[in-house]
Amino acid sequence: MGDIALPRRLFLWSMALIYMSAFVSLYMQIPGLYGNEGLLPARKQLRYSGDRSLWAQFQSSPTLLWLSPKLGLSTHTSVELLCLVGAALSLAATLLEPLRDSLVFFVLWLLYLSLYQVGQVFLYFQWDNLLLETGFLCVLVAPLCLVRGGPRGERQHDRVTFWLLRWLLFRLMFASGVVKLTSRCPTWWGLTALTYHYETQCIPTSLAWFAHQLPVWWQKFSVVGTFVIEIPVPFLFFSPLRRLRLGAFYLQLLLQVLIILSGNYNFFNLLTLALCLSLLDDQHVNFWLRKPQTTNGSQPESKRWSWLCYLLEIAVWSGLIFGAVVCFDLQLDWAKKSVTSRTAFTFHQFNQLLKTVTIPCIWVGLLSLFWEMVSSMFRCACVEGFFKRFLSTLQWMVFGAAAVAMFSISLVPFTYLEQDSAGRLWPGVRQAHQAVDRLQLVNSYGLFRRMTGVGGRPEVVIEGSQDRVTWTEIDFMYKPGNASTPPPLVTPHQPRLDWQMWFAALGPHTQAPWFTSLVYRLLQGHSDVVELLQADASRYPFHAQPPAFVRAHLYKYWFTEPKEDGSYPERWWRRVYVEEFYPTVYLGDPFLENMLYQHGLKDKASPRRPSNATVPRAVQWLRSQVKGQSAPALIWSLMAGSAVLCLCLTRTPPPRPARPGAARQGGSNGTGQEATPGAETPPEEGGKSEEEEGEGEVYKVKPEESEDEDKNDPGDEEQAEEEDEEEVCKVKPEESEDEDKNDPGDEEQAEEEEEEEDERADVPRQTDASGMRKRK
Repeated sequence: MGDIALPRRLFLWSMALIYMSAFVSLYMQIPGLYGNEGLLPARKQLRYSGDRSLWAQFQSSPTLLWLSPKLGLSTHTSVELLCLVGAALSLAATLLEPLRDSLVFFVLWLLYLSLYQVGQVFLYFQWDNLLLETGFLCVLVAPLCLVRGGPRGERQHDRVTFWLLRWLLFRLMFASGVVKLTSRCPTWWGLTALTYHYETQCIPTSLAWFAHQLPVWWQKFSVVGTFVIEIPVPFLFFSPLRRLRLGAFYLQLLLQVLIILSGNYNFFNLLTLALCLSLLDDQHVNFWLRKPQTTNGSQPESKRWSWLCYLLEIAVWSGLIFGAVVCFDLQLDWAKKSVTSRTAFTFHQFNQLLKTVTIPCIWVGLLSLFWEMVSSMFRCACVEGFFKRFLSTLQWMVFGAAAVAMFSISLVPFTYLEQDSAGRLWPGVRQAHQAVDRLQLVNSYGLFRRMTGVGGRPEVVIEGSQDRVTWTEIDFMYKPGNASTPPPLVTPHQPRLDWQMWFAALGPHTQAPWFTSLVYRLLQGHSDVVELLQADASRYPFHAQPPAFVRAHLYKYWFTEPKEDGSYPERWWRRVYVEEFYPTVYLGDPFLENMLYQHGLKDKASPRRPSNATVPRAVQWLRSQVKGQSAPALIWSLMAGSAVLCLCLTRTPPPRPARPGAARQGGSNGTGQEATPGAETPPEEGGKSEEEEGEGEVYKVKPEESEDEDKNDPGDEEQAEEEDEEEVCKVKPEESEDEDKNDPGDEEQAEEEEEEEDERADVPRQTDASGMRKRK
């Protein structure tokens, strides 16, 4: 693999941008989710006790929020403060490259981990785990220059730590493809999952409606493409052939972009794209930037080796296509102009294949890591200077050990895919994984395991009333509700309440205790919770007075179909009533009170009064400035502004140092004299005039001595020939000046020389940077 300095810098910048979007997105929802009057107050997750030490509390739940009492801050204020610090630090890291440091990324990881510990169900998503794992790898990948200083260039061990990103990407994509088949979901095995996916995903985009209208044969073919990209293609991440890795990169890029266009999955797809940068090298990034390639002294490949690589690449891609055709029985139907497909293997056959390849997957990863470590060790041995070589080797040992440790403990969640392989792991590896499990250093993944909503998309609709007769639906900003409202585009923001409403509709309300808290807060009319539903309070139907009664019904939603004439319908959705999801309740209702006590959601004691200290007041002032703002618009503005500023900073050319003996101002022609119209132009630098070419054959004169010679230079060819007859053909440069002084001195020749010099004084001569004339 080539140099990785540019992909590493691009990855760290992307991670800073993703961290910023994650912190800002969460900050906008903290009061309604974790405030003292929110759905799940964060203060209830921390049991402060004077009997236990601070370290013991941190071991039980690793979060910086344990410091809140010592700092005189409430838990709610501390949560907001952590979010603000994380957003500000990540924003600064996107703008300033010196802040993309290992220490900065460690602080960002610790801040998000602290929030994760009290986030409860609203932060228990796979992308939150992925952000924590990738964020910790950033600590190893980023340079450490804020403390010790020094250059920020590529280090000898960078390829080892950068390889960990490739291994994480492999685990993520391979597991996401495998779990679709191990779950025995009939839609994935029948290749019909995408005929339901676009309308049943949590928060679809408007483009999802159009994707849903595609023919069934194309949807099934898309499922086949998804399986190919997620299961066999990730093995190409470890290919020694560069073009195979680039092909795998662009296939992953295609999949992630299509997901972004059709669904709102917050920063998850952006994070996956950032991990895909581990497949690139400097040469390809320079190709994107249209910069000239540098060979760095490497020898060009022989034609035989190039042809061999081409043949291997063609064989690999041909094998993938052939395997897809055989495994999914792909056939062209020329009459219908379509492609037929079906799953041509059984669950037992796939399970046997998974048992066969799981352990070899580990060996492939281990050999790839071993190769990177050995090549990095040789680079350390080539460092000049004993002290620098020793320091590079020491760093290689430390970071190599960290890479081996991260790889080892990641095998535990990776082997969850196949239980027999999990039992063959060394017990010490499982013990090490259990020791760091609370830190979320490694995790298991498997997105879209089963396709929900096959019989229609279940959706909970909340209604409110003042008289229990006239009911008004309470719409959410992002999730489907009003059939005429187009699906929004909110990436990379994640409306966490809308997401949990999607999960709540998959079962009874007793499986979602927070839903009772939501109903309770709506009856109380808390503005922080209402803002989760509608940022613009005027669009909330009960903004003037809270509803006296609240209930919830379950509906089934489907995308509408185009009209027979091909025109688009007026509505995006159609729905059918299913059943009551939550009974009608009011403040003081026995059923509501019982549910609140049963789930521990009833306020037993009033929270502390807000402090008048400087920090709490500053946090409250910042909250008042963003209250009522659109979270997606705020995130987009910050991301766009950061990208534009970074482009401006990188495109601004550095000031050029003034050259010694620079040309004078005005219409200078480079000789220190002002050019006149019709004057003869001097020859280009490095070129020779006709006179200089003739003289260079006889004399070899140093540039420092050429000025005196030019002053006494004969003006015509006849005199040059006379001098040639009198002097030796080859004269040393040291003797040239004396010879010029001893030229024939009769008066006639002197007059002719003066006339010749007067005529040639008006012709500009070629000069160098110091204003001296050049002569070869």
